This record gives sequence, structure tokens and C-alpha cells, in this order.
Amino acid sequence: MGLFDKLEHHVTLVNRMADIVNADLAEATQRGTLSETDLREAVGNCVGCEGGVDCPDWLAANAAGSDQTPDYCRNQSLFARLKA
Repeated sequence: MGLFDKLEHHVTLVNRMADIVNADLAEATQRGTLSETDLREAVGNCVGCEGGVDCPDWLAANAAGSDQTPDYCRNQSLFARLKA
């Protein structure tokens, strides 16, 4: 997988995780509670996550929604903050 494909994959994972835990990234960006830097860091956190192999399965199993991310998610605190 090339670099751009890998980044696109993780952007998708971040967006899906945010949707599942009801953390609206677009709204947070509009409100100014999520900066472009925050979003880039979230994708970088996802790229470096050791749970990345399990993440697609977790996302599929929780497609209807979840109160929180899995414990291994490196963006857990970001999504919790955006939900608050």
C-alpha cells in the first residue's frame, strides 16, 4: 500500500470512528473546537495505532453506534472531548 493509499485508509477509519461514537468532526471544525492540526494529528495517531488491524472489524461490529471507542484507539480522548 502506497503512502497516499495508507493515509486515505486512515482518514476513512478516523471518520468512521467519529461517526460511530457520534463525534461530529465537520461541526467541531465549524465551531472551532477542532482545528486542521487536530485533524491531522488524529490521522497520524490512527496511522501509528497498534489496533489498526482490529479496527475495521470493530467498526463493522459497531456500525449502529457506540458510546466510546475501543480501548486501543489513540484518538479516544479527542472523540470524547468532541462528544461532550
